[in-house]
Amino acid sequence: MLRQFLSKLPRKSGKSDSPELARSNSCTTAGSTPQPHRSNSLNSGSARPCAPKRTSSAVFPASVVAGIEPLLPFKDVPSSERMNLFVSKVSLCCVTFDFTDPTKNLVEKDVKRQTLLELLDFVSGNVRFSEPAILAMCRMCAVNLFRVFPPNYRSTASNGGENDDDEPMFDPAWPHLQIVYDLLLKFIASSGLDAKVAKKYIDHSFILRLLDLFDSEDPRERDCLKTILHRVYGKFMVHRPFIRKAISNIFYRFVFETERHNGISELLEIFGSIISGFALPLKEEHKIFLWRVLIPLHKPKSLGVYFQQLSFCVTQFIEKEPKLCSTVIRGLLKYWPITNSQKELMFLGELEEILEAINMVEFQKVMVPLFWRIGYCINSFHFQVAERALFFWNNDQIVNLIAHNRHVILPVILPALEKNAQNHWNHAVLNLTINVRKMFMEMDDQLFMSCHIHFKEEEEKLSILAEKRKEAWERLENAASRQPITGNTAVLVTPLATPTAY
Repeated sequence: MLRQFLSKLPRKSGKSDSPELARSNSCTTAGSTPQPHRSNSLNSGSARPCAPKRTSSAVFPASVVAGIEPLLPFKDVPSSERMNLFVSKVSLCCVTFDFTDPTKNLVEKDVKRQTLLELLDFVSGNVRFSEPAILAMCRMCAVNLFRVFPPNYRSTASNGGENDDDEPMFDPAWPHLQIVYDLLLKFIASSGLDAKVAKKYIDHSFILRLLDLFDSEDPRERDCLKTILHRVYGKFMVHRPFIRKAISNIFYRFVFETERHNGISELLEIFGSIISGFALPLKEEHKIFLWRVLIPLHKPKSLGVYFQQLSFCVTQFIEKEPKLCSTVIRGLLKYWPITNSQKELMFLGELEEILEAINMVEFQKVMVPLFWRIGYCINSFHFQVAERALFFWNNDQIVNLIAHNRHVILPVILPALEKNAQNHWNHAVLNLTINVRKMFMEMDDQLFMSCHIHFKEEEEKLSILAEKRKEAWERLENAASRQPITGNTAVLVTPLATPTAY
């Protein structure tokens, strides 16, 4: 296997041979049977048979470079030949192996690993990459990294990410992949990489395939991808709009179609740093991204997996343009969870952060629907939700906003406070409710008494209506019980109207 592995490498041709002749000879011998390989692979001067021509990569075309023995160390060749040696070593690493069987191809895997480490050390130095070297490097990364994940990679995501106890799956090829990722990162971050040349090979297709890898189940791979994509975004300014659009498409598919993706938190973390670099005033496309992407991302069941990164992105937008506070609050109210108490706690936490940054004008736009929702949370039978909502009155900034708009807010929130004070089962919630009532009384005792009287009147009206409704149903039941039962006539049967059988 090692001989076959090394036979795929480009060989050094004679000085008298022209490129056309070498290409002709290669084509001539491609269909013939190759001679057995008998020489030592470390001897670059030995004669070698012409290997069959390899098929070109599906992503990058094969390059024609001067052949040089790839197993030579970089220090043993002159500076003028080092870039050719780099291309040969990169070509050597284009051969892939099956890492699911740890006992298979051990020698070949070790040769490739040592070569990758040599390349990593070489790229870390001060070198200027030629265009063939850039092409070969991109091709090698595409061959080794770009792959379709088997179904078992996504099986644990089928439950919406609710089970945090599931251990992530680790790729058996990771020790090998990690070196390739480190090599790609050093390559992109290198000052010797000309972005104007490299953009022809690190193109839209390459970036899309890179983004597909974010669905990997291995968190180590996603972490490497996050750093690499951030470097690509920083170095290739021409690709920035495309990268933002491609990531948005992943979010759209996740929210509105599948609700399954392993890399949402990493992609949001990348976007958090992108948003922090937006120039002011914000472009319309960025505001659309907030409304159409970030706000709907609060909807999926797996919100807890990426909530921290999502909340950071939203906060970045609000810091850039405080006028967006009312827009964000409307979005949160639109997607407010009704039956998921854990998500409700997350929403309340994010809401408090937004209210700390909101100005009075934006607050007044949303205060009525906002405090209707907070009132429902106060009356929640889940004590943590009720407690978290009542903690808003421990925030001086929020209390100040409430105090300035108490004539509007108190009539909305008082019924929820009174219901809690009367019959909430949790003592901590009951005590917090009483404290909030006292705060409103201290703000404006006259207003509080007026709202309290109005609340009592409304309670009496509701009680009278409930009594009338009960009496009406009783009359209907009595009237129905007196009607004779004939044929298949549907009647309302009550215990009093049911005949006793003896």
